Amino acid sequence: MKSLTERDKILPPAEIERRSFEIIEQELPHPLDALQAPIIKRVIHTTADFSYVDSLCFSDGAIECARQAIREGCSIVTDTNMAKAGINKEKLSIYGGKVHCFMADTDVAAQAKERGITRAAVSMEKSAIMGENYIYAIGNAPTALLKLYDLIAEGRLSPRLIIGVPVGFVHVVEAKELIMQAPVPYIVARGRKGGSNVAAAVCNALLYGME
Repeated sequence: MKSLTERDKILPPAEIERRSFEIIEQELPHPLDALQAPIIKRVIHTTADFSYVDSLCFSDGAIECARQAIREGCSIVTDTNMAKAGINKEKLSIYGGKVHCFMADTDVAAQAKERGITRAAVSMEKSAIMGENYIYAIGNAPTALLKLYDLIAEGRLSPRLIIGVPVGFVHVVEAKELIMQAPVPYIVARGRKGGSNVAAAVCNALLYGME
């Protein structure tokens, strides 16, 4: 059997991405909102899942609010180091922002164990005492969304945007629906699907569209 390199010429990465987005455009089930389209298509590019065409929900003005926050140097807090690794930190740093993930911090681990709650919830509490209103990119832990909702209700946080795309079966759907009721901008993937890769893809789509 011939190898791929023997059968076909391997395309360079930029050409692979260009062709991928062409295929996505051709296979979209219906036209997309012009502002939302780059974000939805990048999530599809990351997941090969066209269900995000309908499950990815945007609050009014969410994209504009997020990009204004980025221009002002807003940083991003995420609930996994995988999402942190996937977000284009160099692009974000142009505007003065950074990416934070507190999940592996020793103080977070100690508090979570002592109180019998998740590290994700403690991480959100930790972000609340740092004196900034962040963009939150939650791709794994619904408990992070639940804690964010409580912190917002208590007046301890006012996120510039919440990207609520955790994946799973327990508390996931409820947490996403709850965050869509909070008085803050959101981009939420309704249902069980999502993940750290989706959270990073949304962040990158926002960054790549800044120009």
